[in-house]
Amino acid sequence: MATRYELHDLGFLLTDSARLLRTAFERRIGEAGLGVTPGEARTLLNIHALKDARQLDIAARMGVEPMTVCSFLDKLQTQGLIERHPDPADRRAKRVTLTDASEPLIAKLKLEIADVLTDACTGLGEEDVDRLRHVLTTLSMNLQAAAAPDQADLS
Repeated sequence: MATRYELHDLGFLLTDSARLLRTAFERRIGEAGLGVTPGEARTLLNIHALKDARQLDIAARMGVEPMTVCSFLDKLQTQGLIERHPDPADRRAKRVTLTDASEPLIAKLKLEIADVLTDACTGLGEEDVDRLRHVLTTLSMNLQAAAAPDQADLS
């Protein structure tokens, strides 16, 4: 088992790597001339990952305030890239879906991400990347489980 110091160091490495990846992605999107800001691009990609999602779910996944997502969604809707529909389960909420017009842009965004990740993984073999994916998935699942309310008290 790793010592507290080694785990602390791991925390810094994870945080720095995530920050550097996000910065590289935002720089590439800004330079690519795709007609969207990095925040709008992240919003589109999160909608794509979630499929049909409520605005609050998109904000939570992105780790930003709902008003920030609302601003991004307004711009994306004006460009015809998304649609908002009433949520049948909650009339106060809106569900967000992609339009067909967003598909070419999402494909370009995925290419930009692939290039950033290729640069980031330079020097790593396929097995290293697979192991990294497994380790990060496990970390994510552990953190999600630790953040979830204790369901045992509800029974």
